[in-house]
Amino acid sequence: MFTSFEDKFELTNGVQIPVMGFGTWQIPNDQPLESAVASAVQLGYRQFDTAQIYANAVAIGRGIQNTGLPRHEYFLTSKIWASHASYDGVLQIVPEMLSQLKVDFLDLLLIHWPNTQGEPMVWQSQNAGTWRAMEKLYKEGLVRAIGVSNFLPHHLVPLLARAKIPPMVNQLELHPGFPQFAAVNFCFDHHIAVQAWSPLGRGMLLKHETVLSLAQKYGVTPAQLCLRWCLQHGFMPIARTLELSHLKENRNVFNFTIDEDDMAQLDTITNNGYSGLHPDTVTF
Repeated sequence: MFTSFEDKFELTNGVQIPVMGFGTWQIPNDQPLESAVASAVQLGYRQFDTAQIYANAVAIGRGIQNTGLPRHEYFLTSKIWASHASYDGVLQIVPEMLSQLKVDFLDLLLIHWPNTQGEPMVWQSQNAGTWRAMEKLYKEGLVRAIGVSNFLPHHLVPLLARAKIPPMVNQLELHPGFPQFAAVNFCFDHHIAVQAWSPLGRGMLLKHETVLSLAQKYGVTPAQLCLRWCLQHGFMPIARTLELSHLKENRNVFNFTIDEDDMAQLDTITNNGYSGLHPDTVTF
């Protein structure tokens, strides 16, 4: 599906998102992140993923701005945390997000986690209220695309029923040890693009026997194998690193193809590298 690092995926509204993302979860808001972002820009990375809860938008904004890269050449994603997951909360926090990133608009805004606590009618209504505010910002041009993160089919169905604008993206934990095919297939059936967070299984997959064996077979690193697995399934991976060598390594995953039998092997690695964060049980 994806053939080069420069490939972009076209969302349902025509907005194009670079296929490989630079992730920043758990990276502090300091000089190393700022430098890594600048290095990523020099290597051709054009998609940068952050979130309200990451509290590192200032370093990301500075890192990109210091490169002189024109705004229309890069793609910025941020996510609404539970503390502001309401109609008024979204409208309050997004201007702050834009200020921290030193931009006038976001390319993609996501609900970070679905509200799932309490009676279904209550949490469904809360998610819908958050979504209405995002639809408003989308119509006003402050965000170019809107979507969700960590929404499973039973969260998406009630949201789709109330939404005037369907979600364009769902960002899910996806890797060979936790493929979530039911959620992915639901998204594909509803024309929702899928991004993969933690595509390396928090690093645990890099030591898995099957991954190591297949990486050796294809002459690639275990990380490259996992990223390629994502791409061949149609997921857009978001990989996190501060290391220049890993930034280079992660982008070089388009010169080999995993065959069907080996993809099947990777698909059957189960319960390995899973974060343990399930949207129905987290208590953020």
